[in-house]
Amino acid sequence: MRYLTLLTAGLAVAVAQPGAAQVAAPTQAAVGDPAAPVFVQSLANDAFGVLRDKSIDKTARRDKFRVMLQKNVALADIGNRLIKRHRATITPAQYSAYQAALPEFVLNAYADRLYDYSDANVKVIRSVGRGPMTDVVTRVTRPGSQPVEAIWQIKKTPAGALMVNNLTVSGINLSLTQEADFNAYIQKNGFDALVAFLKNANSRAATIRTAA
Repeated sequence: MRYLTLLTAGLAVAVAQPGAAQVAAPTQAAVGDPAAPVFVQSLANDAFGVLRDKSIDKTARRDKFRVMLQKNVALADIGNRLIKRHRATITPAQYSAYQAALPEFVLNAYADRLYDYSDANVKVIRSVGRGPMTDVVTRVTRPGSQPVEAIWQIKKTPAGALMVNNLTVSGINLSLTQEADFNAYIQKNGFDALVAFLKNANSRAATIRTAA
């Protein structure tokens, strides 16, 4: 699932300093929730703390990542968007099975990829308010690679918690892309097969696109 592929790419955040050439400071409405960039930085620090903790084995690190994922990513909302075309045609039992399988699929598909970004640096460039959401614009850099822009869409829950709601990387909206992948798989194999695939997917080899 592509959310976490690029979520893990944004896990070493340094908040950008304001530029000297600024004419006027943007309004709070323009920059969105001022806590959102801080949230992204905290998530980054925690994730790379897990990544670099050699005092525990890989299984324990994966367990810590699971907790982090469940706490900081709006998985239920993301999951709803990915199957919105099918909600009217599936049963409550099918929906429950899907939402139960999705978080573990995300973990198994992308936890290992967290380790691929141990040398990444992500710098917060700016934040932009978009209604109830805040887009945190970041620049991801890795040695020997061209910088990539990643935009983290951050939402606030009714309880006041901040969560990652979507990612756009190099202009690609991950919600729309993953939704198309899921739709293709469901059309070919059926909804129950998607749920089975999520449950049984290998941590690296399985992707919806190649299976569709």
